[in-house]
Amino acid sequence: MTLSPDLQALERRLGHPFSNPRLLERALTHRSFTADHNERLEFLGDSVLNLAVSGLLFEKLTDLPEGDLSRVRANLVKQDTLFGLANTLGVSPCLRLGDGEKRSGGQKRPSILADALEAIIGAVYLDAGFDVAAALVRRLYSGVELNAQMSAMGKDPKTELQEWLQARKMKLPAYRVVATLGEAHKQTFDVECTITETGRSERGIGASRRAGEQAAAAAMLQHLLTSPPPRRS
Repeated sequence: MTLSPDLQALERRLGHPFSNPRLLERALTHRSFTADHNERLEFLGDSVLNLAVSGLLFEKLTDLPEGDLSRVRANLVKQDTLFGLANTLGVSPCLRLGDGEKRSGGQKRPSILADALEAIIGAVYLDAGFDVAAALVRRLYSGVELNAQMSAMGKDPKTELQEWLQARKMKLPAYRVVATLGEAHKQTFDVECTITETGRSERGIGASRRAGEQAAAAAMLQHLLTSPPPRRS
């Protein structure tokens, strides 16, 4: 297949010519446009992004301990940061959205652009492997100053919950989407956070899967901090 001029220009900005151009097209396709959308690629790209950023931080911030590295990474892969990177890359004009989503401003919605960027990373990984995808991540973050002070920025609820559990030698929480609510162009995600060892679950709702997970983690933290389980030996 031949990519549209907009996608060809984006491909050049990415610095990666796709062997399978359909992967790039799918990465930019929102669920409001067609059933062949980018959410599976986003899922994959999220993991690739986290590993690539972890490697970058391990290399660049050699004196930071694990907890501080986790906080720096959380700030680098959060929605606001990815939204900014997607704008710098010029992703917005390339998005494929349903008419309703377009009318409601989806072309500029932070959650949609952040998810699309993760999907692009997932598409590059499938097209050419981890090394090429990691090289893309390094290019994307080349203009971001990496420093130890980033670890002092506020923790997101998922990171704070993870650290709370790790300090007590407990397993990490499990997240699952319980329901997707609303019209295709204006959906909300009902997400459940479960701690297996306590059997406790809390729910949260957000405008994206990631936002729903953060809301569920915040609800779980509130419960734990008001009635924490006994410390494990």
